[in-house]
Amino acid sequence: MTNSFKTVLLLGLLTGVLIYGGELFLGRNGLYMGLAFAVVMNFSSYFFSDKIALATYHAQPVTPDQNPDAYRRVAPIVENLTRRMGLPMPRLYLIAEQSPNAFATGRNPSHASVAFTEGILQLMTDQELEGVVAHELGHVLHRDILISSVAATLAGAIMFASRLGFFFGGARDDRNREGGGIGALLMLILGPIAALLIQMAISRSREYDADAASAKYTGTPYELISGLQKLETWSKRLPMAATPSTAHLFIIKPSSGAWFQSLWSTHPATAERIRRLQEMR
Repeated sequence: MTNSFKTVLLLGLLTGVLIYGGELFLGRNGLYMGLAFAVVMNFSSYFFSDKIALATYHAQPVTPDQNPDAYRRVAPIVENLTRRMGLPMPRLYLIAEQSPNAFATGRNPSHASVAFTEGILQLMTDQELEGVVAHELGHVLHRDILISSVAATLAGAIMFASRLGFFFGGARDDRNREGGGIGALLMLILGPIAALLIQMAISRSREYDADAASAKYTGTPYELISGLQKLETWSKRLPMAATPSTAHLFIIKPSSGAWFQSLWSTHPATAERIRRLQEMR
């Protein structure tokens, strides 16, 4: 199943959920409201999902004028790799977070962005950082970024809708408020489950493919192996407060220590990723 087809399927799923949920809780007016909200969400998911993801972590642009130290460190590595991979230069962003991590987002290679935490720039050598950057550009090259970004937006929307259902469910019929309250509670429970199903649409193989791209375009798997080993260790020592709906974007699952985060995991085990990279030598 191609990423484009998955994206259309997810957007269609969101539309159906919003229309059905609107009619269930608010009747015909709710149906129209759900349809209108679906149109807005579909448009936003496609064109603005990357901006939403970056805004979630208060990411700041990395340019010669803004965050110049980070630009001098990262830009040459990214420019060199994009030439090798035949990609346009993505926009670069910095996240004020000590936990080391990075992610790529955008709707296509011409509208791609790569974000780094301050922690990963402090932790990595230039060679390790090159391995990480090549991995993220692998997602851009394979066009994983659209489905990942859209899934993050939709998952967040469903969780938001589930909370609205809890507060406003059953309001259309005061005589049936008890039943409506139960329905709202179910919506609160089922909302995160529905979001989890969206996350499951993101194949774990995408991480293996991006790892392989890193080994191919850097000429060695060892840069990324060393980077992943550091990320696995330090992301646990310095947990990151990542939202469950966006955790799948990062190169390694943010370790917040919360059990709820484990329900959203779309990352294969780091040890298995390293084992596969070692076989590439």
